[in-house]
Amino acid sequence: MKIVEVFASVQGEGLRQGEPTLFVRLAGCNLRCSFCDTKRARHGGRVETPARVIRLLKALRSGFPAAWVCLTGGEPLLQDLSGLVPGLHACGFKVQVETNGTLFQPVSFDWITLSPKPPVYSYQPRWRRPAKEVKLVVSRDLTWAVVERLRGEFPPGTPILLQPQSNRKDSRDRALRLLRRSMKAGLPNLRLTLQLHKIYKIR
Repeated sequence: MKIVEVFASVQGEGLRQGEPTLFVRLAGCNLRCSFCDTKRARHGGRVETPARVIRLLKALRSGFPAAWVCLTGGEPLLQDLSGLVPGLHACGFKVQVETNGTLFQPVSFDWITLSPKPPVYSYQPRWRRPAKEVKLVVSRDLTWAVVERLRGEFPPGTPILLQPQSNRKDSRDRALRLLRRSMKAGLPNLRLTLQLHKIYKIR
């Protein structure tokens, strides 16, 4: 596995926001989003075995007793996670994955954050039911038609999260307009969200 970093922090995005979490940032991505805030994860990384990654996380947990591990990137599903995730479960961790959804692995994650990316917002349909949340970065490509389509493709109980791009005013305004329109149209379970770690200026 190619790993960029392993660190302890709090989850800054989505419905698990604010929870103490251990992060594994994997290297490599199959997309090139202009708004990406982790471009350093597109390339490089150091080679580690799943066993070594688990040892690093257990050492971190001794000083930061978090129950959750978040696999992020880059795009973590570019790498084989079939050895890492069961090993984490065996150590008592719960595992979240943050994915753009274009790839699929039949791995038993405890929490799936699906974040389809512009301009086409495509994803593997097999993620529709297991996804716990669908997070949409509010870029100029995020139109009402896209929001309406994605809301119709996921179960009503799966929240669609509108996340302003880097907390920019134009993105916040667009997110509010989309939310108001969804309320008028009767679309269920759309929410505004943010990047808590950027507000608090933590890793």
